Amino acid sequence: MVRVVAGGPGLAAFEPKDATDMYVKIHFLQPGVDYAEPVDVFALRETMPRDQWPATRTYTVRWVDLAAQEIALDFVIHGDAGLAGPWAMAAEPGDRIIFSGPGGAYRPNPAADWFLFAGDEAALPAIAAAVEALPSGATGRAYLEVDTAADLQPIAAPAGVEVAWVFRNGATPAESTALVDAVASGPWPDGEVDAFIHGEREYMKALRDVLFKQRGLARSQVSLSGYWAYGRSEDYFQAEKKQPIGKIL
Repeated sequence: MVRVVAGGPGLAAFEPKDATDMYVKIHFLQPGVDYAEPVDVFALRETMPRDQWPATRTYTVRWVDLAAQEIALDFVIHGDAGLAGPWAMAAEPGDRIIFSGPGGAYRPNPAADWFLFAGDEAALPAIAAAVEALPSGATGRAYLEVDTAADLQPIAAPAGVEVAWVFRNGATPAESTALVDAVASGPWPDGEVDAFIHGEREYMKALRDVLFKQRGLARSQVSLSGYWAYGRSEDYFQAEKKQPIGKIL
């Protein structure tokens, strides 16, 4: 993963949401296309053909510091594959990033007895932000799937919240069941749980069954969605949300 910290006067217009899964839409200008400055990615949709619109990718805000005018975005890198990953790998001071937002809706329920988090690298920033926003006396467990121990990163969790790292060890998300198995077989304390479960779409379908069928949770206790789908670009993934394969709840 690569963390890009962006900032400058443009961040003065940023209005954070009261949500730990806050996200932005990054707009990547297409090379070779002449965009009028200052670039207004929404206004140009009225004047330019669709095939010249900037490409859009969705990323969770790891943290934002408005006093310092800085925002941190974490990118999963797949070598040269994809759009955002290679951009993040090559980013240098002085480069421009254009994003809109933020969106987001989840914040840990203060009335819950304990907290459950589960996700892969795509959900790691949102889960880390939620864990770090918990009160000092909170209890719970966060299952975070990454490839190997080389991918671990620090998370300032309360003493009562265990961060359990789960490793794929080279397996693809299409082959691994490590995250689902960890949640299904993990401890389950008494009391009302507040669950935040996000990541690869097929993982989420399997975890949906664990939470609602195995554990009998109410829909109001669970924030559950797919952030991406293995083998799909974001454009294709977003289009599939309207089809049966793309529906989780």
